[in-house]
Amino acid sequence: MQPLKGLTVVTLEHAIAAPFATRQLADLGARVIKIERPGVGDFARGYDQRVRGMASHFVWTNRSKESLTLDVKHPKAADVLERLVIERADVVIQNLAPGAADRLGLGYRRLSAIKPAIIVCDISGYGADGPYRDKKAYDLLIQSEAGFVSVTGTADEPCKAGPSIADIAAGMYAYTNILSALLQRQQTGRGQHIDISMLESLAEWTSYPLYYAFDGAPPPPRTGAAHATIYPYGPFPTGADGGSVMLGLQNEREWAKFCEKVLLQPALADDPRFAGNAKRVAARDALRALIVEAFSSLTSTQVVERLEAAQIANARVNTMHEVWEHPQLKARERWREVDSPVGKIPAMIPPGTWMEGPRMGPVPALGQHTDAILTELGLSAEAIGTLREQETV
Repeated sequence: MQPLKGLTVVTLEHAIAAPFATRQLADLGARVIKIERPGVGDFARGYDQRVRGMASHFVWTNRSKESLTLDVKHPKAADVLERLVIERADVVIQNLAPGAADRLGLGYRRLSAIKPAIIVCDISGYGADGPYRDKKAYDLLIQSEAGFVSVTGTADEPCKAGPSIADIAAGMYAYTNILSALLQRQQTGRGQHIDISMLESLAEWTSYPLYYAFDGAPPPPRTGAAHATIYPYGPFPTGADGGSVMLGLQNEREWAKFCEKVLLQPALADDPRFAGNAKRVAARDALRALIVEAFSSLTSTQVVERLEAAQIANARVNTMHEVWEHPQLKARERWREVDSPVGKIPAMIPPGTWMEGPRMGPVPALGQHTDAILTELGLSAEAIGTLREQETV
């Protein structure tokens, strides 16, 4: 049995942060009921049409969920929403605009007075208080505010991360905090209020650059795909085929092997210019020139063979198409097929391998489960029809 089977999550979510958190709860077996706006749904449904007409973001973050359309601003919706939460929910998650959940009667203070065991997780850009509380927050903006963009990119131009890393960080912290709250509830019987900030999540993930710039010290420079503070660590061209190889060294033992078996210049290991990582970083331009020259007559395959023989870490710079065909992912059988409104599509098994295996359910159509959920709450077919006529659902 999946570990969260029997747990019900009601979520008022859109975009990435909350949907990514709830999809992971669904992966573990939780029933996730996604409240969506009638006719439109989660606005991530409209980001693109790359997956046979469905949006790539939505497909990634919403499998294994049930979709209930409900206009939460409609007067008739309040009773349905409250009944769903009070009668069914163990966890409520939302990443609406600041204050919107309280106005809908879904704030922790009110819900916990009615249902003390409820866990409520609020996800926002900047948190529930402070001077930035009401400031609009999107992934790129948080990447900027958290300093991430300032240390990412080339010397000439800062860059954002390709994926929505601020949203992903917030989703991960929401997910782990909810799991912790569930464990605490087993001991105390009481729920918990969780306040997740995208800014705080990504500031934590900004990691060593914050401490590298501690006490007014200069931050690490932007160095493109190369590591800013360890060298050699990054991409290097191979002259014979116009290719490129990504490699990385971590210690002096590896540096000596690299000089001897890869560059075929063992004496370089004792060159005082490169004695220790700090000096190699300071002299990176001179060292890079030596490496590029050594690789100028080699193909990328030949360089990788040398690196493997020397047990030096290396990697291909794969495209997205190559990741779909990655031999390691195939060998470990990390792909499954899931159903969707447009037929079966591939999905990667969540990281982590355990005996029972994750739930890999369909991507829901907008409002696919509305009638079933309302019937479960005791509404008659006539009552559901009336709600549809009033455009409540």
